[in-house]
Amino acid sequence: MIEQIQDLPDNVLGFRAKGIVTAADYEAVIVPSVERTLSKHSKMRILYHLGTEFSGFEAAAMWEDMKIGLKHLTSWEKIAVVTEVDWIRAAVKAFAFLLPARIRLFNNSEFHVAREWVCE
Repeated sequence: MIEQIQDLPDNVLGFRAKGIVTAADYEAVIVPSVERTLSKHSKMRILYHLGTEFSGFEAAAMWEDMKIGLKHLTSWEKIAVVTEVDWIRAAVKAFAFLLPARIRLFNNSEFHVAREWVCE
């Protein structure tokens, strides 16, 4: 499940993953939010929190994540990923060079630091 994080600047989208994230979560929450934000801004920022309640992704959700990322490849300005899940941290480090955005990893205890960084 994906919840949108509220009270962020207009060009910043925040999402919190809980339980198993599905392709339907991307289609219902993330994709419309990204499209709506990019209809108003040429660049956008993402705060993605995969905290202690997160338990994984369906394969189809990872495909949706890749599709939205590639579709708007040059539209990402900053991406803050907040998690302590080792395989996600490793994947972000391995693939960060593919996106022309500033990407930073934060631990769960640094959520407020990540929020501040992505909004500045």
